[in-house]
Amino acid sequence: MLNHALLALIAIALPASASAFCGFYVGGANATLHNSATQVVMMRQGTTTVLSLQNDYKGPPKDFALVVPVPVVVKKAQVKTLPKHIFARVDRLAAPRLVEYWEQDPCYQPPTGEGMVFGRIGVGGLGMRGTGSGGGGGLGVTVEAKFAVGEYEIVVLGAKEAAGLDTWLRQNGYAIPEKAPALLAPYVAQGMKFFVAKVNPKKVKFKAGRAMLSPLRIAYESKDFRLPVRLGLINSGGAQDLIVHILARNQRYEVANYPNVTIPTNLDVVDAVRGRFNEFYAALFDRTRAENPGAVVTEYAWQSSKCDPCPGPTLNASDLATLGADAIPHATRIGYTLDLPKPIVKGALNRSAIRRVTQRRRRALLYCVEKDAVRAPVKPGDIALKYMIDPQGRVTTVKIKTGIGRPNIESCISRQVKRWRFPKSKGTGLVLVDQTLRIEHGPRRMQSRSINDMVLTRMHYRYSPGDLGEDLVFAPAEPITGGREVHFGSPRLSTTATPASQNFFQARYAIRHAWAGEISCKDPRRGRWGGPPSGPNPTIPATDLAEAKRGALDLKAMLVR
Repeated sequence: MLNHALLALIAIALPASASAFCGFYVGGANATLHNSATQVVMMRQGTTTVLSLQNDYKGPPKDFALVVPVPVVVKKAQVKTLPKHIFARVDRLAAPRLVEYWEQDPCYQPPTGEGMVFGRIGVGGLGMRGTGSGGGGGLGVTVEAKFAVGEYEIVVLGAKEAAGLDTWLRQNGYAIPEKAPALLAPYVAQGMKFFVAKVNPKKVKFKAGRAMLSPLRIAYESKDFRLPVRLGLINSGGAQDLIVHILARNQRYEVANYPNVTIPTNLDVVDAVRGRFNEFYAALFDRTRAENPGAVVTEYAWQSSKCDPCPGPTLNASDLATLGADAIPHATRIGYTLDLPKPIVKGALNRSAIRRVTQRRRRALLYCVEKDAVRAPVKPGDIALKYMIDPQGRVTTVKIKTGIGRPNIESCISRQVKRWRFPKSKGTGLVLVDQTLRIEHGPRRMQSRSINDMVLTRMHYRYSPGDLGEDLVFAPAEPITGGREVHFGSPRLSTTATPASQNFFQARYAIRHAWAGEISCKDPRRGRWGGPPSGPNPTIPATDLAEAKRGALDLKAMLVR
């Protein structure tokens, strides 16, 4: 069901290296090309998708091209070339990170009114800002559009059958692998168009036999949110790493048609990991995949304008515009509000205490409405909510009745309410709460809020030819938190992601240096962590993970606990 606007790259020749996610180039006749790296950043709002793609190749400086299935005819205004540095910035911001903490003086007593400054070590509650030409003839191929962008000469083709497209490309001087027509056939059957970006070698600089290609950005409309990666199997020679970054307002994404898992985080590691961090993370990632076969691993979900700790600068308004914010309809949109009138309470729990908790959690309930509104607008209406609270303050039963006819919203609200925690009650019986949620909506200005609202999700999938049965389909996912110096009432930091009202999840690993000085006070306070005694405290990101050494590291020996 590829009636969508997602991009799939096609190329030709030798098997792709481990860092390529999809496809192969189409080269000149008898050309030998090698796709050595691919990075993908996608921005999604409503039915608009902007996909930015960076590729490199090794091969002779002759004509070659990218062939891309798209659902509609793409116009020149929807295609741009980008600076390469933007991909490195996104990759570094969302990459797994290694930090070092030093235990602070256990005898130090802060002056009255002075609190600990946690932001520098990643304890801050909300994070901090970081710094061919020719017609198709009788082949059933139609040239729908033709234009040039940067070093790319682009034609958009319509094709009635894969064999005709194959012949057209061959007649225009491109060699196609034998497997290509069979894998192209489903895209042709769905009425997809084919975006062919031919590169003019006279406009490209080559370094050590590698073309320094400008990244491409394509914007398009589609109700489906997918990434066709099966075409990459045409010349896959082994395991490949796919890392997808998705930017969306107030929204994290997961894969809908494969299992999802979050990477274990908040692990303390030995000092030796500093020099082998990529190798350590690759071992942890491989173990996570072995325990969750076929799963796509979430490594990051956080506001793009913040990070804590920061391995590099955050994304500013200019970065977001480069990655597609200028193509996203965001001046105004339908915004939803959720009103919670005073609840009716029966039992030994103060109504004001219940109201304080529910007001704090209102944003999580509004998320349920906004998430389902992506599928179709939500009509205003009331949601009758009844739930019971046990003496420990835990919600035991939730009943929902609505007149809006949106079961996804109801089930999402039910899950959120079951996570609420209230003060302990003085009595021994259950407390019954009867509350009405009122959904209202209207136009809301979004432009000024677009930067702080943007959530960056990083998903990592490593696959072999036998693992990939279908293209990746993305779906909205609920917010999560994890990988932060926040204990949530436990003496140990959680190593897993937990549901939250906002996204603050990262793959974070720590080398900790215990206090080595004298302890002379009567009541020392241990376990207060901060930056080094002097000098900078850099955060080390794990990048180029596809090239990480595998199989030689004893993962268990690298963990402190």
